[in-house]
Order: sequence, then C-alpha cells, then structure tokens
Amino acid sequence: MPRTARIVLPDYPHHVVQRGHNKQVVFPETSDFEHYLADLQELKAVFDVKVYAFCLMTNHVHLLLAPGDSAAGLGQLMKGLAGRMTRHRNKLEGRSGTLWESRYKSSVVQTDIYLLACSRYIELNPVRAQMVQRAQDYPWSSLHLRLNEFPKNNWLDESPGFSELGTNLAERITHYASFMEQGVPSSELQLIRGALQRGQLTGSPKFTDEIEEITGLRITQRARGRPAK
Repeated sequence: MPRTARIVLPDYPHHVVQRGHNKQVVFPETSDFEHYLADLQELKAVFDVKVYAFCLMTNHVHLLLAPGDSAAGLGQLMKGLAGRMTRHRNKLEGRSGTLWESRYKSSVVQTDIYLLACSRYIELNPVRAQMVQRAQDYPWSSLHLRLNEFPKNNWLDESPGFSELGTNLAERITHYASFMEQGVPSSELQLIRGALQRGQLTGSPKFTDEIEEITGLRITQRARGRPAK
C-alpha cells in the first residue's frame, strides 16, 4: 500500500513526532538532550522554521514547528536533526546504522483554536508518562522557556495563540500556566493523537475545507471535536 502523502504548508504550524527505530532510546544521557536542543536552536534559523513547542522524551520527540515561506524547510530541519543525532550516537557507541524511524509523523494544526491545545498536549507528555508530577519540573520541554520572564535567554518562538493570552509577557505567562493546570481533556487527547497517527489535520471541518482548497487534495477523514476552553 502506498504511503499517504504528507501535507506540509508554509507559514502553518505542524505537530511533528519522530520516534527511535524499533522504539529504541535515543537520549540515554543528559548530554544527548542538550546536543539535540543545540542543533534545534541552530537549524531552525538555518531553515527558517519557527519552534512553538517541543518535548524530548527518552525514545521520541514532539515538536510544534512552522516553516517559513518554503514548506521544504520543515523536512530539511527534520532531516538535519535526525542525521546529526544519529552521527552523534554512532560515534559515541562505535557503531553504524539508523537511530530513528524512517518517517516522522506530522499534522498541520489550525492556528486560532488548536495551537495552544497542541502546545499543552506536547508539554504535558512527561506528566502523562508519569515521569514528573508537574510539567514545569521536566527539563527537556519548551515549558521552562515559555514561562521564562527573561526573553533574552528564550529562543522559543512566540506562537499567535500565546501572544493573544495577554497584553504583556507576565500576563501571558500567568494565563498559560493556568491553562496548563487544566490538563488535557480526553476528547482533546484523542483528537490530537488521532490526527497525528492518521496524518490528518488538527482542526475543524471548516479548516479542512480551507486546506483542501489550498492544496487541491481531497482530505476525506476529518478528526471531530474542539479543544476545551
């Protein structure tokens, strides 16, 4: 059966997940997490891709990315990240071969009502995995950057949804922290997971119509539901 064509659009956010080959651990050491994040910070500028959220788990990564004028930047970024990390681990272990699954999963995300929901889903991964009790205690997600009141040290891009949470940074941080404390409703969890697994859009039927018009593709399966407010 042929692969489903991946939909990648310039200037739209995309929820991306890449897993280790055969679910193997890709970040066995603290230095591995640091290495990947340094590469992400560097390559996002090289390929003109905004990073709205991320969470590095032991055997996979969640990223919320928005390519600029060229949709190809997303694939180039993911290829660069995967290649650098593979070479890094292979050198340390004195081995060769693949580190990641051959194909990452991605879903275009509707900006106005789903973007913040997707950010929350990503940053709460360590809590759902029972690795920490509070999301802010996990060091390898974007949350500690998002809640940073000193933007000079923050390389995370501010998403449109986050910008609308308040008139200044302090207000936005307070409102987002409250939003995180609400957790992810089960319906929202299923919607985001289903869209990603099937390569669908994370959005409303109206959003699906919009993307069909842009791409000229018929997207027959639609994830139903709406993020909780």
